[in-house]
Amino acid sequence: MELTKFPKVTIILRGYNYNQVRTVMEALEGQEEQYALEITLNSPDVFETIRKTTEEYGDRFLIGAGTVLNLEDARKAVDAGAAFILSPVVLSEEVISFCKNKGVLTVPAAMTPSEVHALKEAGADIIKIFPATSVDISHFNALMGPLGVTPFMAVGGVNQDNAHTFLENGAQFVGIGSGIFEKEDIQACNVNNLKKSLAAFHEKLNS
Repeated sequence: MELTKFPKVTIILRGYNYNQVRTVMEALEGQEEQYALEITLNSPDVFETIRKTTEEYGDRFLIGAGTVLNLEDARKAVDAGAAFILSPVVLSEEVISFCKNKGVLTVPAAMTPSEVHALKEAGADIIKIFPATSVDISHFNALMGPLGVTPFMAVGGVNQDNAHTFLENGAQFVGIGSGIFEKEDIQACNVNNLKKSLAAFHEKLNS
């Protein structure tokens, strides 16, 4: 996968079942903004959800797995059809190499210059700064001072009010969980409310 094709916004779905995930996909259909979808591994029947969602929507959306912690997680996610994997931790070179061989993009997490450097050396495609709101917004550009231009994703506390700020200050990508949708709307499979939330997010993101 070419990094230039990766959407700047990844929607993080944690703890939802297949029908709830599918409702989010229905809401995303026809949206002007392009989104990637991360289904976290601590969700019910997650690999079946990734498989079914990828079969239905994989030709139109990038669908990946989140909360990947080790090689076993990565293997299962890739086998299920994940186009990318995200992690809250510094993934091992073994995991990153496995994903590269499978054509799957990796987004491991880092916070310090040493962690960012190690992940760049290992070949990570995007480096997730997590939790993003625990550091000053200057952290992204400050890291690139000594380490060079780096494709960063801001995750953790990102919402419709601050997403554009991260994108304007060193992050090329953002990952958003509860910062777009109301949890109750996803649980109730309320596609109309989800579309309204997406429209409000899109307007703020581009204001």
